[in-house]
Amino acid sequence: MFLGQSNKVYIVDKTERNPASVNGHPAWATEYDIDTNTYRTMDVVTNSFCAGGNVLGNGTWINIGGNQAIGYGGLNANPMSAPYDDGDGGKATRRLDVCSDGTCDWTDDGSNYMTTRRWYPTLETLEDGSMIVIGGCDWGGYVNDAGQNNPTYEFYPSRGGPIGLNILTTTLPANLFPLTWLLPSGNIFIQTNLGTEIFDYKNNIEYPLADIPHAVRTYPGSGATAMMPLTPANNWTATIWFCGGTDLQPDQWVTNWNIAGYPADSTCVSMTPDVETTWNDEESLPEGRVMGNWIFLPDGRLVLINGIGKGTAGYGNTSWAIGQSFGDDPVHTIRYFDINQPAGSRFSSAIANSTIDRMYHSSATLLPDGSILSSGSNPNADYVPQDAPGYTYFTEYRVERFYPDYYTSPRPQPTGLPTNISYGGPYFDVNLSSSDVGKVANLDNTRVVIIRPGFSTHAMNMGQRYVQLNSTYTANSDGSAVLHVSQMPPNPAILVPGPALLFVVVNGIPSNGTWVTVGNGQLGTQPVQDTAPLPASSGGDGGAWNSGNLAQTQTVSSSGSKATGASSNSKDSAAGSVRSDMGAVVAVVLAAVGAALMAF
Repeated sequence: MFLGQSNKVYIVDKTERNPASVNGHPAWATEYDIDTNTYRTMDVVTNSFCAGGNVLGNGTWINIGGNQAIGYGGLNANPMSAPYDDGDGGKATRRLDVCSDGTCDWTDDGSNYMTTRRWYPTLETLEDGSMIVIGGCDWGGYVNDAGQNNPTYEFYPSRGGPIGLNILTTTLPANLFPLTWLLPSGNIFIQTNLGTEIFDYKNNIEYPLADIPHAVRTYPGSGATAMMPLTPANNWTATIWFCGGTDLQPDQWVTNWNIAGYPADSTCVSMTPDVETTWNDEESLPEGRVMGNWIFLPDGRLVLINGIGKGTAGYGNTSWAIGQSFGDDPVHTIRYFDINQPAGSRFSSAIANSTIDRMYHSSATLLPDGSILSSGSNPNADYVPQDAPGYTYFTEYRVERFYPDYYTSPRPQPTGLPTNISYGGPYFDVNLSSSDVGKVANLDNTRVVIIRPGFSTHAMNMGQRYVQLNSTYTANSDGSAVLHVSQMPPNPAILVPGPALLFVVVNGIPSNGTWVTVGNGQLGTQPVQDTAPLPASSGGDGGAWNSGNLAQTQTVSSSGSKATGASSNSKDSAAGSVRSDMGAVVAVVLAAVGAALMAF
């Protein structure tokens, strides 16, 4: 699942017996309008089960890999045959240029296919806007094995055949969907199973690091993972956190025992790999969680949503499975995480919780209004209706929106926002009215941030990143202000080129996000300029974001008014009122049960 337009979310499912149809067969992709609660089916020709995704520097979304053609119950079938008429997706490369008029569709051109089969690959966008495609396997199963492992990487657009990656040979069996982040140094940080390395992809050199402690965070352990905000205060230095997962050992990844009853891990660890390649123990999660999804908020916090308290991701026909689910004990609790709070107090309760089981094949993404969309769940081999006997967990077509505590506060409405962000170059000015600013002291707690929401699948968002820009201000006598904002630092590895959301956050309250194109909108080496110096802040207390100020948590009052964007059959829980104390979750049922809202 990914946000493609301000009001459009795109979902790619696996081939299965979804009630919605397109071109005479079940649909496994949709375009969902978050404003109207309506959907449009899209025709994905090949089986996109457990494909990876990300966005190129020119704005084209890519969905790569999948599995062989299947029929009822996920059993193998001949390609393009009844009942699903799906093709083999193992090497498939699907492309989508998103649109606002409902006419765009996925293209699946064999001339763009991968050179090898990739089920559960990871896609990482690079400094030039191209993509590296890492790992996967041939045919599938609960975990990987040597007979079908694909321990290689290749590029899109193609730079030739696959190249070996040793970490994928030494980390079996739980090395599918390896966790990757492009670092500001230009290297790639890779963590898979317990193995960890820094990978110089430009020279094909791997630098092994110490194993990650305590737990497996990759699929099917599926811990919550995120690179913390890159800010002027930390000189845009990457620190990556891993929380939850499972502490199963290599010989326990077999299905002859009750995995679904095994408690999830609660530990958290971090590393700042461009500075020091040692693991740091951090405060633990308030509860153990597998398949928790970490989503950035514009104010710099993250929201931890979805997941289970026992077992792992995956499904199968074993005697101990819960129906077919290898996971149990859904976690409905939603947590805020604030890296700027003292250790031991970074997690706090959002009070409002989910009411829907979000298990295997659920996903979440930030929306432009600062809310979070959560969707899907189907720990089964095929579509399972809510009344199916013998099942505890079903195919979930409802979506939810989580409204953070700031949501009903009056929002800043900045003007003069750019549509393009360059790497270095002249600064730009953003205008804030007196009502946007409130007290002049709030200007010392104002930030301009850019967020890539990423491609959400399997409890991770490929490409998700949060970058704060340098800024100073001029406070005017009428209470208004002008923000002077630097472009992106002159290093495309800090934030790769492509579409992203820009927010102005005044004293913890974000504006609505505005789409910007980072870089020149093309694939290739990005233009880089020296960064123009900013004028000193004036007219207020003299603070500036480039002097290293950090946002402080503020108590914000709000009414209990109904949040916008929900359909008429939505049900409101308690609306947000006090920061760190309240949020709101609204569940939305699609008008016609059918659009497959499970992101695989």
